[in-house]
Amino acid sequence: MRIFTASLATETNTFSPVPTDLNAFKAAFYAGPGEHPETPTLCSSVVPILRRRARAEGFTVIEGTSCWAEPAGLIQRRTYEMLRDQILDELRAAMPVDAVVLGLHGAMVAQGYDDPEGDLLSKVRALVGPDVLIAAEFDPHSHLTTLRVASLDIMAAFLEFPHTDFEQRGEHVVELALRTLRGEIKPVISTFDCRMITIYPTSREPMRSFVDRLMALEGKDGILSASVIHGFMAGDVPDMGTRIVVVTDNDRAKGDALAKALGHELYGMRKRTTMPMLDTEAGLDRALHLRAARPDKPAVVADVWDNPGGGVAGDATHILRRIIERGIEHVGVATIWDPIAVSFCHAAGEGAELDLRVGGKCGPQGGEPLDLRVTVQGVFDAGWQSFRNSRVTLGRTAVVRPIGTTVDIVLITSRTQTYEPDIFSNQGIDFAGKALLLVKSTNHFHAGFQPIASEIVYVAAPTSYPTDPATTPYRKASLELWPRVADPLGLES
Repeated sequence: MRIFTASLATETNTFSPVPTDLNAFKAAFYAGPGEHPETPTLCSSVVPILRRRARAEGFTVIEGTSCWAEPAGLIQRRTYEMLRDQILDELRAAMPVDAVVLGLHGAMVAQGYDDPEGDLLSKVRALVGPDVLIAAEFDPHSHLTTLRVASLDIMAAFLEFPHTDFEQRGEHVVELALRTLRGEIKPVISTFDCRMITIYPTSREPMRSFVDRLMALEGKDGILSASVIHGFMAGDVPDMGTRIVVVTDNDRAKGDALAKALGHELYGMRKRTTMPMLDTEAGLDRALHLRAARPDKPAVVADVWDNPGGGVAGDATHILRRIIERGIEHVGVATIWDPIAVSFCHAAGEGAELDLRVGGKCGPQGGEPLDLRVTVQGVFDAGWQSFRNSRVTLGRTAVVRPIGTTVDIVLITSRTQTYEPDIFSNQGIDFAGKALLLVKSTNHFHAGFQPIASEIVYVAAPTSYPTDPATTPYRKASLELWPRVADPLGLES
């Protein structure tokens, strides 16, 4: 048995001012054939999982290229086509194969390509023919197109948001692929379009119970897999929106019925899934109040929309400016993306004092830059943080403290959202001793920070992210989705 595996992934915010080229992939994660580390990345877990299973079970795995770029704007056409063709050439050299198992994201958009994953998968299908198994793992913050479904035999997305289960879902996809190759099952994919777009954090109800029910369905009564494609509201493409995916053991009618029933159930929750968000002043007031009530742990403030994981720059200054102006003390900030400021800090050296312009460099929506007199608390040539079992690079980093404050700011050169508290401790900041931690992430930080926080406060500060799909000026996405339309499925009339 011969299986080819590879990964090509990023999440494209078509409204982002930050373009994506080959350097963006190489700066975040790039592994040539056979070079993938034993530890997984968010969208490539199937590669090391297949490697381990092959060693234990005696089949052959041929690894192609695996790469990931931090979410940003449109992928340069030449970059996408080069990476796509590189993987296709590697597959061609590996043939004949019994299966192709890919790690994808699902929200890529390139210049001239609204559906790069569909383009890649259709070319894989054309190359290997109709009888070779094709399976893929997806991020739920993705789009689902008919071209992808037509090209695939098996697909599943992470169930959790934050995506703490990306490795488990990789195992899930690999196990279904191996069972299919052994002739134990015959997977069939069913989908349902929920005609809506919103946010679905599984760290709170009602999504917590909904996802638990999905997991309980899998492996029973011919249901092999169930996933929610949340959709990605910052991707202006024709198939943007929420979908249900069910994979059955050769029972399309059952899969179609279950996908529709689950879709209707999720549709009925659509006004209740999003976490509550406050404006900047109310959010800081709330965090300070909670910290006073629980002085043993820091309060965590999430800058929800200036989240590099959603493709924006991550250099907005609105909340940080108010923290400094209000004189709030004992604060840790992770992070501000500012390669120029980092280079100045490295040139000045640890312990130096200098005038530094911080943030606000990528566009007016993120606020004006902060002009600060700072002390350089530390500089690091290779900053990093954890995300479950993966290691996320921050690039060259610096920690600065504005003179006269106890506010420590982590400045980074490799854009990434905040995942785990070690983003502070790895850079020399005692996060447990802070009163308030400001993080740039929508919800992926939750699993790591909830155990160390007195409370988590979500703040909706201005950003370049399109935060309201009811008013976002989409050109390609359907305008017949909730919340633009009150009841697009007609279930409440």
